[in-house]
Amino acid sequence: MPQASKTANDAHSPPGAKPAAKPSFLSNLGADFPASLVVFLVALPLSLGIAAASGAPIMAGLIAAAVGGIVAGTLGGSVLQVSGPAAGLTVVVAGLVAEFGWQVTCAITAASGVVQLLLGLSRVGRAALAVSPVVVKAMLAGIGITIILQQIHVLLGGQAAGSAVENLAGLPAAITAVELHSALLGLAVVVILLGWKYLPAAVRKVPGPLAAVVAVTAVSVAVAPGVERISFTGSIFDAVALPSLPEGNWRGAVMAVITVALIASIESLLSAVAVDKMHTGARTNLNRELVGQGSANVVSGLLGGLPVTGVIVRSATNVEAGARSRSSAILHGVWVLVFSALFAGMIQLIPLSVLAGLLLVIGAKLVKIADIKTSLRTGDLLVYAVTLVCVVVLNLLEGVIIGLALAALCVLWRVLRTQIHAHAPAAPATPWRVTIAGSCSFFALPRLSRVLGSVPEGADVVVELNADYLDHAFRETLLAWRAQHRSTGASVSIEEHGSTTFTDAADNTPQRQDLREFPLPPRASWEPSVAAGTADDDGDRHPPLRSILLGIDKYHRRHADKVRPLVQDLTDGQNPDTLFVACVDSRVNPNLITSSGPGDLLTLRNIGNVVCSDDHDASIDSTLTFAVKALSVDSIVVCGHSNCGAMKAVLADASGSAPALGSGFDAWLEHARPSYRALVDNHPVALAAEAAGFSRLDQLSMVNVAVQLGKLEQHPVTGPALAAGQLEATGLFYDICTARVVLVTPEGIEQLDPSMAVR
Repeated sequence: MPQASKTANDAHSPPGAKPAAKPSFLSNLGADFPASLVVFLVALPLSLGIAAASGAPIMAGLIAAAVGGIVAGTLGGSVLQVSGPAAGLTVVVAGLVAEFGWQVTCAITAASGVVQLLLGLSRVGRAALAVSPVVVKAMLAGIGITIILQQIHVLLGGQAAGSAVENLAGLPAAITAVELHSALLGLAVVVILLGWKYLPAAVRKVPGPLAAVVAVTAVSVAVAPGVERISFTGSIFDAVALPSLPEGNWRGAVMAVITVALIASIESLLSAVAVDKMHTGARTNLNRELVGQGSANVVSGLLGGLPVTGVIVRSATNVEAGARSRSSAILHGVWVLVFSALFAGMIQLIPLSVLAGLLLVIGAKLVKIADIKTSLRTGDLLVYAVTLVCVVVLNLLEGVIIGLALAALCVLWRVLRTQIHAHAPAAPATPWRVTIAGSCSFFALPRLSRVLGSVPEGADVVVELNADYLDHAFRETLLAWRAQHRSTGASVSIEEHGSTTFTDAADNTPQRQDLREFPLPPRASWEPSVAAGTADDDGDRHPPLRSILLGIDKYHRRHADKVRPLVQDLTDGQNPDTLFVACVDSRVNPNLITSSGPGDLLTLRNIGNVVCSDDHDASIDSTLTFAVKALSVDSIVVCGHSNCGAMKAVLADASGSAPALGSGFDAWLEHARPSYRALVDNHPVALAAEAAGFSRLDQLSMVNVAVQLGKLEQHPVTGPALAAGQLEATGLFYDICTARVVLVTPEGIEQLDPSMAVR
């Protein structure tokens, strides 16, 4: 892709570096000169056709093309965008010419340019992009259909009516009164343009619109000299028409100014954003682009030209032709001006039906099947269809306003609509389920009340709340229903799965919360009877097994379907890259703190996260052997944690106050006693942990990790693999109170979370 003269990275040069010299006009001229000629050849017939379709003087299209190239190209914020008259405003301009006349339309164009200038100077360029893309696409499609209905009459040798509905109704009469030569000439242009992409590349170097207009015009001179052709008097300089103010209907004129300004701004900015995606050069300054477009419309309106916008067809041609700077757009405007001044007479040879054929293809290209498929896929087909129909049947401004209003309503519906459903028990002795997902606000109260009312009296219920927003009214309604339902003898349990906290809605201003990435919080956060023999709000005592079974039930309901795709490839075997040695402590979750999933970690858990060296243990040795020799893991991680019960027992044993847990437990602690001796001998890890503010107990836990790493080096299975570089050993320490992980090395410790200051 072509590289523009300056990239966004130029603003981020290292301190002291000399700024890169900007490429000069001459250095880019080798690429910009031929590109400007290609764009000129594309713009010439398009400008004439758009002027004809707008009901404006033919030369007004060329004035707008020249001004758009020179003024917008010089002052605009896009390096490679090319501006000129655009099909998107054809319908609007035609209506203005019919209502106000041409000179007042020129004043409206100039005034809309002033509005664009103010928008650009107010730095609201990006705000203009806050328009639903589906509305813009439907607007363009509606314009395309309107152009097609209008130009079919011209192609058939007749006159177009004032509205799309009238043109549609008049089609049968136009077909019966067809002027054969005009129709054949127009259809010839359509056939050439449709088949142009199938011709050899050497032929396609000539722009298709130019080739079609020139070829068919030449044929028409020979075989159909009597067809109606473009007519005007004088040159482009004679066509300059000073604008005049409207004689009444000022409200309509003001609305027209706003309409032209908004449509031209949106089309130009969207075109600039699209052009940015086609090259790797500097990005568009959207505010400056509005200033450039506004300046061009002021000049074009004062000189008697059509409204100017950024045009995606010409801009894409400019990029594909190899342009490197704004010089290409400026030069293309110069070529339009020179041609209009010297060869204007040649334009009068072009039949109107030839331009009609060109505009039929342009209009058809505005209706993109891909946009319809996208709107269907994204659920925006209703917005697309309503906007398109309103643009065609009513007018452009009303159609766009209706489309934007409908798009906003659809967004509100999707954002504010809460999914609330009641699910009958899938099996006997299981509770009803009420699932609530989305933004839980007072808007959802009618649906909430209806769904909750469908739950039979006396039925046990689990409410699954998965909300990203929850207000006080919703919480109050749900709690009131829970109290009422419990009065019938039923139990009601509320499970929270979303990013909000149910209790927060009682006293805090509701805010939309970030989604929780971790889907499996401890049962204590959602099940009130986790501990053995504890009672819930109803006074029922739940045994520990019920807590496990409730957790399994929740897993099946909430997570099993999401986990299934993750384990499909693990059905026939595992291939973990790490053996994770951790303590049996229930507060340590290896997969959680390593952000890993099924199949990632082979886990060995024991009291005190120890490994053996001299006194072998079959369980530990077999795990190490299986991990290294059978699974060929790349690394072994030894992870200790804060407030470790095993390390407490070691410290108590050293002080003579060890708990009486039996000979087996005492024998097992022998694996950790070397760690205590290293602590007493001022192991480097102990000193680093002490300096970081960790307690004596946590210092021992960290030293224990370092000692276990040393044992791995002496182990008959892991030792040789470590020495050969086939295996890597890492020590970690999980600090429960901060939920952070610390790296433990033989020489010290290191905070892995840079946001954590030294304790």
